[in-house]
Amino acid sequence: MYISRRLCEDSSDTPLTGETQSIARLDARMSHFDLLWLVYSVFFFAEPVQRHQLLPWLVLAAVYPCFLGLYLTLLYSRSRSRAFRPLLLAALAALGFAYYPFNQGAAVVFIYVSAFVPYVFESVALSVGVITASIATTIIEGLALHLSPWNWGIFAFFCVPAGVGNLFSAMRKRAHHRLSLAHEQIEHLAKVAERERIARDLHDVLGHTLSLIVLKSELAGRVLNTDPQRAQREIGEVEQTARKALSEVREAVGGYRAQGLDAELARARQTLALAGVALESEGDPPRLEPVTESVLSLALREAVTNIVRHAQASRCRLTVNTDSARIRLILRDNGRGGIEHEGNGLRGMRERVASLGGRLAIESTEGTTLTIEIPSGAAPSPLAARA
Repeated sequence: MYISRRLCEDSSDTPLTGETQSIARLDARMSHFDLLWLVYSVFFFAEPVQRHQLLPWLVLAAVYPCFLGLYLTLLYSRSRSRAFRPLLLAALAALGFAYYPFNQGAAVVFIYVSAFVPYVFESVALSVGVITASIATTIIEGLALHLSPWNWGIFAFFCVPAGVGNLFSAMRKRAHHRLSLAHEQIEHLAKVAERERIARDLHDVLGHTLSLIVLKSELAGRVLNTDPQRAQREIGEVEQTARKALSEVREAVGGYRAQGLDAELARARQTLALAGVALESEGDPPRLEPVTESVLSLALREAVTNIVRHAQASRCRLTVNTDSARIRLILRDNGRGGIEHEGNGLRGMRERVASLGGRLAIESTEGTTLTIEIPSGAAPSPLAARA
């Protein structure tokens, strides 16, 4: 006898979503199939048929609806009834114990108890204990009533396959259910990571390009009266930068987030020059894996944006070097320093570097020094790669 597998899902208070919803629908159909196990209740009718008396039928008419109600309630109860199930199971066992002296076929109730208990309790030890108690009750009460071993032995015997079989079935279903929930959780975390990745990229792309647009617009405003041609040229570059920003936003959303460290270095030099910051560079950008180059490019972009916005620096120095173990990028400015809290940009930068097993350090006492170290040949973790 294998009672509804749906009960093991219902023992959890976790809402069913995604794959677990399809499992629940399957087990709902299985629970209807479990109504077939009521065929074993035919043993209730054996003794009244044999005795040819009215009283056994009257007692059966009172007891059988109680049994049927307990069986159906245990079968179809949902998670909100979780605390109530042990009481239902105890009531079913008590019904069998009380009715056994009047009807030997009532011992079949202990088979149902053994079949239900693995789905009522998650504890294997408790389930085994209840199954053992059902077998012992069947034997002890049969001996006390001086019944033939054949009468109580058959019921005691079938408690074992019904209980043990459902115990393994419940354990397997619970493990499958937990695995389904784990897959759903991983999928949820991946979606969250993807949203955070897009948010970080949009912040970096828009922060950089909007800063450039502001600088060019201010420059155009300053020279509008003294040098109209230059002002017109700067406004034209503002338009080009805005169009480029739109293209970069599309690329960021699509996952194509960087054009390479060389291109980012040229862009940084242009942006810093417009802000009146001299950039010195040491070392040529090496050939890197695409994911590593993307992380370093976006880190450089965010760092340059922060220098333009906050540092009040007049010069900065960029150093990029590699060895057999790691790639190191150092950007040092002579600005005011004093970084106390990391904003979204620095936090996003740190998360990207960490996803490659790297390290980001910020020293901000006299000016600001940003150091990024990434292991050579680093690859992102499965979830971090999506971030």
